[in-house]
Amino acid sequence: MVELSIGPLLYWWPREALLNFYADLADAPVRSIVLGELVCSRRNEIKFDDWLAIARELRAAGKEVRLATMALVMSEAELRTLRRVCEQDEFPVEAGDAAALQVLSRARRRPLTLGPHLNIYNFAALGEHAALGADRWVAPVELSLDAVGRINPQPSSIATEVWGFGRLPLAFSARCFTARHHRLQKDDCQFRCRDDADGLLLKTGEGEDFLALNGIQTQSAALQCLIGHGAALQEAGVSLLRLSPCGGHFLRVVELFDAVFAQGGCAQDALAELRALPLPGRLVDGFARRQPGLAEAA
Repeated sequence: MVELSIGPLLYWWPREALLNFYADLADAPVRSIVLGELVCSRRNEIKFDDWLAIARELRAAGKEVRLATMALVMSEAELRTLRRVCEQDEFPVEAGDAAALQVLSRARRRPLTLGPHLNIYNFAALGEHAALGADRWVAPVELSLDAVGRINPQPSSIATEVWGFGRLPLAFSARCFTARHHRLQKDDCQFRCRDDADGLLLKTGEGEDFLALNGIQTQSAALQCLIGHGAALQEAGVSLLRLSPCGGHFLRVVELFDAVFAQGGCAQDALAELRALPLPGRLVDGFARRQPGLAEAA
C-alpha cells in the first residue's frame, strides 16, 4: 500500500499561516510529515524550538514526524543549526546534504531519511548510504519509476518515497535569485520571498510558464502529479508518496490523493478535479514515465 507523506514547506509563509497550516495537517489523512527549513536560514520567524513544538503536537496527533536539514549549508551559523537538528534525540532526521550525513553518522542517530537532494542514482550508492542507518530513501525527482524500482528492489530494509505532488526542486545556488530579481543584495534581500507564497514565476520569451524562483532554489513552474500512477508506484516498490505544500487548496489535494490511494477512488476523476483547482501550475508527470519532465500528467 502506498501511504501519503507531507514534505517540508519550501516557501516562506507568515508565521501565523504556517502554524495554522500544520494545525490543519494534524487531522489530515497522512502518515508522515517532514518539518524544518530546507532552503534559506534567513527565513527565521520559526526557530528550532518552534519546529520542535510543532513536531510534538503532530506526533501527539498520531503523525510520524521527521526533521529536515538544509540542502545547501553555506555558513558556520547554518552548520550550528544543522548540528542541533541532527543531535536532538526526539525525532528522526531527513538529511539534506552530505554534511548532515556526517553529523548523523558521528552522533549515531538512527533511523534517518536520505533526502531527495543527495546524489543516489544506483543500487550500490543506496547500499553505501543505507549503512549509515537509513530506513527511508526519497528518490531524486528526475528518476523514472522503473529506475526507482531497480535502485531499491523490494523486499528491502529501506522504504522508498517518491515526489508525488508539487513543484519539482531543480537546483540550489549560493546566490539568491529572488533578491537578484528585485535588484537587491542577498544579505539585504528585504525578505522579498515572503511576497510569493509559491515562489516567483518566470516565463519564457513566448509567455509560457517556465520556472519558479524560491530564494536560492530554482523549481519547475509546473507541479508533478502522480495521482494516476498507482500501479506503477506499487510495481516500483514505493511505500510513500510525498506531497509538497502549496499556497492554496492543499488540504483538498491531500484529500484527493487519499481518496485514490487509501479508498480506491477513481484516479482520473481525482486528476480532473485537481486540474479544476486554482493551483499554482499545470500538472505534469513526464519524469516518472521516462518522458520530458513537463509532459502533461496522465
